[in-house]
Amino acid sequence: MTLRLPRAGGALTAYRPRTEPVWHPPSGRPPASRTVFAAAHVVADPYADSDPEGPAVVDWDATLAFRRHLWAHGLGVAEAMDTAQRGMGLDWTTAAELITRSAAEAKAAGGRIVCGAGTDQLTGPASLDAVRTAYEEQLALVEGAGASAVLLASRALAAVARGPEDYLEVYGSLLRQAAEPVVLHWLGPMFDPGLRGYWGADHPEEAAETLLALCRAHPDKVDGVKVSLLDAGREVELRRRLPAGVRCYTGDDFHYPELIAGDADGFSDALLGVFDPLAAPAAAALRRLDGGDARGFRALLDPTVALSRQLFRAPTRYYKTGVVFLAWLAGHQDHFTLLGGLQSARSLPHLARVYELADGLGLFPDPALTTARMRHFLAVHGVAP
Repeated sequence: MTLRLPRAGGALTAYRPRTEPVWHPPSGRPPASRTVFAAAHVVADPYADSDPEGPAVVDWDATLAFRRHLWAHGLGVAEAMDTAQRGMGLDWTTAAELITRSAAEAKAAGGRIVCGAGTDQLTGPASLDAVRTAYEEQLALVEGAGASAVLLASRALAAVARGPEDYLEVYGSLLRQAAEPVVLHWLGPMFDPGLRGYWGADHPEEAAETLLALCRAHPDKVDGVKVSLLDAGREVELRRRLPAGVRCYTGDDFHYPELIAGDADGFSDALLGVFDPLAAPAAAALRRLDGGDARGFRALLDPTVALSRQLFRAPTRYYKTGVVFLAWLAGHQDHFTLLGGLQSARSLPHLARVYELADGLGLFPDPALTTARMRHFLAVHGVAP
């Protein structure tokens, strides 16, 4: 059996899908050598009569089932992050419910979880005081749910801050209030153009100085820094300068194997959107790393980078479309629908290449189901069998 996959120029290429699964059932054992979180997507309710400007409507059963899938592989879950369309279809009211539900599910399943606390309940121009208050509301909800917090980069703060001192003031106040150490979040403008100039500087080297000053002032309140700049060299430089005990969580979906493997001076832990579809190979690779087999770790994880680079290709912020497409093809949900209609954010040739790379990695546990769904998807888009 073959599929006819469309290319960017309009040509159709014959492709023969895999017929057997590759990965073993999940072991449930968390990695010992690294702290790893997968930023998980949400499953939209396909039957909701919603629109891009209305509130999000989530399929809670399928959303929580996917989190159990990640925990079954031993990965932690990073909840209500940008992978969940935070600020891009997922409104704060629904995000608050997502955090509460997922934190309770984590407790029941014995899974590890961190949750994003930001300022996305704000609309329109805001003052520094309003930004601080919004952060405080969300931080209180996350900690009240029994989860640890990731202080998300804030578009509102980026818009109102006059320089590094405003970031230090707002974050310093939040860290003094936090009940337990938090993860700081540095998301580059390739993921969200509204975050340009974050930490009070356009140049990453200057921005890093502000972030490092914050970590040095509050080392007991910072568990780690999540860095999503797609620049491995800058991440390594920052990682080496962090205070002792403060982790560097890579959010670099282009260079994660080398950053997690590390070097003689250290390594990065991980908080990655790409580990949403890569749970099985990531877990297998991390088990090899736990056993001291760095070469085996790279042998399993390096081949996944081509898929990740396709998913996160510019405009990077639309990577969620490919992530949900893979979840549907893998049988984790019954439809290919995103909040706000973002299933239309990527082209047919783009998604066909995502499928081809994922199938080449053996990501799909039921190849027959995946092939049938892909054939149907192509037919809906006018590609004859």
